Amino acid sequence: FWAPWCAPCRALKPVLEKLAAEYGGRFLLARVNSDEFPQIAQHFGVRSIPTVKVIKEGRLADEFNGALPEGEVRAFIERLLPPSAASEREQAALLSAEGRFEEALALLLHALQANPGDEALRLDSAEILFELGRLDEVAQLLDGEFEQENDRARTLRARLDLAAAPVDPDQLGQLQAKIAADPDDHAARLELSAAQAAGGDYRAALESALEVVRRDRNFGEDAGRKAMLRLFEALGGNARYD
Repeated sequence: FWAPWCAPCRALKPVLEKLAAEYGGRFLLARVNSDEFPQIAQHFGVRSIPTVKVIKEGRLADEFNGALPEGEVRAFIERLLPPSAASEREQAALLSAEGRFEEALALLLHALQANPGDEALRLDSAEILFELGRLDEVAQLLDGEFEQENDRARTLRARLDLAAAPVDPDQLGQLQAKIAADPDDHAARLELSAAQAAGGDYRAALESALEVVRRDRNFGEDAGRKAMLRLFEALGGNARYD
């Protein structure tokens, strides 16, 4: 609430406008000339100007009077705003590092609701869903175009392709037995590499594919090297090599 004759109002106005632009729509600045709209000023109980009142979810959340310095106005705003998408990403990363994937995912999805076009949030969520084994949801998040995060999206799609085949522990054992009986059974070794990759054991998958290259580089039209390239593409982002 302000008036043209009010010098403190003129001092506060550019501060509020600067912060409104800086926060990029996280709050809406509405200026009310209390001389032109005295009924609105009366409704909100304005007794002096400038007065700043914060309406949040339809209710008065906080207020201040007078022309405060920019630092104090910024602190006032920060106390009232929900965490930014960047802040929620940081919190989610910490939770994920502690193995608290469900909590991390909840934070990311909340941020994504407010910022549906944020590619980094989509990909962060996809990575958490990988950890939780929810591959159908990963595929949904990776659907569509990624202009700013194209390389990271391509890496996650490669991981999704590798993870598409379900891993049967009995199958792993059978393949390992076949290779033990015939170390030159390159087809079985490549099949083992694919199964290991599907289970997220990228180190073992790479070692299996590399062993094919060592033993017969030309097997299956360079199949061992091609398998390694697919794995390297999947490891291009944040996949753990362990």
